[in-house]
Amino acid sequence: MLPLRLHRRSNHGLMAAFEMTIPTGTSPNAAVSRSDQWHAVTASFLGWTLDAFDFFVIVFLIDTLAVQFHVPKSAIVATIGYTLAMRPVGAVVFGLLADRYGRRKLLMANVVFFSVVELLCGFAPNYAVFLLLRTIYGIGMGGEWGVGASLAMESAPTKWRGILSGVVQSGYSIGYLLAAVAARFVQPAWGWRAMFWVGGAPALLAFYIRSRVRESEAWQQHRAPTVGAILRTASGHWKTFAYLVLLMTLMMFLSHGTQDLYPDFLKSARGFSPAVVSYIAILFNIGAVLGAITFGYFSERLGRRRSMIAALAVSLAVIPAWAFGGSLAVLAIGAFVMQVGVQGAWGIIPAHLNELSPDAARGLMPGLAYQLGILFAAGTNTIEYALRDRLGYAWALAAFEITNIALLMTVVALGSERKGKSFLRTEEVQSSTT
Repeated sequence: MLPLRLHRRSNHGLMAAFEMTIPTGTSPNAAVSRSDQWHAVTASFLGWTLDAFDFFVIVFLIDTLAVQFHVPKSAIVATIGYTLAMRPVGAVVFGLLADRYGRRKLLMANVVFFSVVELLCGFAPNYAVFLLLRTIYGIGMGGEWGVGASLAMESAPTKWRGILSGVVQSGYSIGYLLAAVAARFVQPAWGWRAMFWVGGAPALLAFYIRSRVRESEAWQQHRAPTVGAILRTASGHWKTFAYLVLLMTLMMFLSHGTQDLYPDFLKSARGFSPAVVSYIAILFNIGAVLGAITFGYFSERLGRRRSMIAALAVSLAVIPAWAFGGSLAVLAIGAFVMQVGVQGAWGIIPAHLNELSPDAARGLMPGLAYQLGILFAAGTNTIEYALRDRLGYAWALAAFEITNIALLMTVVALGSERKGKSFLRTEEVQSSTT
């Protein structure tokens, strides 16, 4: 009896790699077509893009909503906090259900859920209703990343997992860009409510998922019999989960620490106009997309951890230009390169977290770790703003990120990786000889 194991051959086509690994006794669905793979990745990418769009809409409406609902700006900002606080709840609910009942069904349900709530935000008659809706919306946003990432990574060809991880993660930056475009063209023409009505359109994505996206074969093979079994699997890997939460917390410090207050820094500390700041924001989001895809690609050649460390080194090296640049051009280039590195590291995360998670809890663990990281890093802006009063704005941003990046590089280096891990039970295929 000689085991017939999976071998990755870089010079073979995508279909050949999958056709060689159909286990005896399993359904023909194990041989997933290239079209099926791309539909799954596309659905996950669009889901995360449109979810990010729905989240960032409010960033451009803070002043308008404060006037509309007769509340201070701080009250509108607080709704963002409530949304973030509910994201771990969504990760648990949708993650558990996705592990129990399938990625495809739960991704459809999740997209419809957050789209309908976003649509209703446009009809909110007062602040209390708006706050309630944004809180509920957080449940939907918290569920999308984990479900979508597990579907995409389980469906993607192993040798393309890194670059497609970057594509999926770049949806966050593209969603931000689309929200900025809507603020520029939709709000002036049709008002603030239309911004949220447009955000209801992603519900149509559910029809695409239903008609073109197939269920993950990996999920079908590893499907847990009960929710309790999923929880037992996750609890049995608590050390891995704790590491992922720490990693995600530091990654959230990285992204939010370099993005959230940077526009205010450019306006208040450097005196640039809102129009100039918006163009710099567009520029660095383009850099973010390029970085996510580029370093996702590198991660297939260099490994997940080495590529993440390389991306973080890029961000660390550009801090002098990013925070202390003496001209608009230097600051703009610094902001662009900073996000190439930041989102370069982030682009590897969907693949890395799914590869480190146990098969039966892949819908739950990556998404919950991601969303708990958001929760634990919620004080990023408060910390940086407090440092501003002691160190000055530039040094506040620079000192915070120098410390965080150094710690993050250490945590990544000391961690583990399972690049190229097979999500299918190909090892069970055997052939016998005498």
